[in-house]
Amino acid sequence: MLETIWFVLWTLLWAVYFVLDGFDLGLGTLLPFLGKTEEERRIMYNAAGPFWDGNEVWLISAGGVTFAAFPKAYAVMFSALYAPLLILLFALIFRAVSFEFRNKVESAAWRSLWDGVHFLANLIPSLLLGVAFANLFMGIPVDAQGVYHGSLLGLLNIYGLAGGVFFVCMFVLHGAIWLAVKSEGDLQTRALAAATFVWPIMLALLVVFLVLTAFYTKLYDNYLAMPALFILPLLALAGLLGARCMLKHGKLWLAWGCSALFILGVTFFGVMGMFPGMIISSLDPAATVTAFNGSSSPLTLKIMLGVALVMVPLVLVYQFWAYRLFSHPVTAKDLDDHAY
Repeated sequence: MLETIWFVLWTLLWAVYFVLDGFDLGLGTLLPFLGKTEEERRIMYNAAGPFWDGNEVWLISAGGVTFAAFPKAYAVMFSALYAPLLILLFALIFRAVSFEFRNKVESAAWRSLWDGVHFLANLIPSLLLGVAFANLFMGIPVDAQGVYHGSLLGLLNIYGLAGGVFFVCMFVLHGAIWLAVKSEGDLQTRALAAATFVWPIMLALLVVFLVLTAFYTKLYDNYLAMPALFILPLLALAGLLGARCMLKHGKLWLAWGCSALFILGVTFFGVMGMFPGMIISSLDPAATVTAFNGSSSPLTLKIMLGVALVMVPLVLVYQFWAYRLFSHPVTAKDLDDHAY
């Protein structure tokens, strides 16, 4: 029972990370396309400025829970996916540096350099996260000792690349809606146009990814065994459709909330389809690391659950307060008071 609870919490942590840091990643990916002037680019930076580092806490939490609750899964995951995870780490480091260094020198060339770094440091994690999770859904070549028998290029298969493109588009849509919430004037108009343009592409990619999932994975086995789980992809679809409807009626916060629901639904759809698997072996089903054979002791899980029930709500309350405090659009007048 504890293993199942922690599997669901593990899924939730990843879902919350994708929702919160997803708009930062999407916003950074859109920077060279929507930021036409220095002022607009600064507004885009500051639309993420008060939030991005707090949002990354959820990535650390997801990794920490993997280490503490499912140490075997952590060991196999971080050895098998060592190269892409290292690239992801360096990209996130350079993203942080781009926020802090961009305005340290009064030079257009200097700012352009860090704008380019910022773009790549948001695009690459979006792509890698999609590739990594798609491969986890499909299964990776690990043996009973947890030794990985594949390569970095082997992860760039059809399904993995489809997952990468899917995640990039999902985060770009999420980020465009966030920018529409946080901006005014021409920049907001372009953000809304970007969200409207990306939306049908996202819908088409969703259909393609669901079809590919049937051919490349066994995720649907859980859904056929427990039809109630189909509520998860239906929630994702409802969120995507709701985002388009809210955009059409100019209800931007609700549109962003629907986009968040879409991301939550997508994440739970994939990960719950794996249950109880966490690291599915494509070489030998017996080598698959599950929530049951890869978990910590019951005592550890009980202690961690008590801590989580206290700390996670506190973090959520703090982040709600921060988002409420900085919920207003960023304007040119605000830039004098901001570092980015």
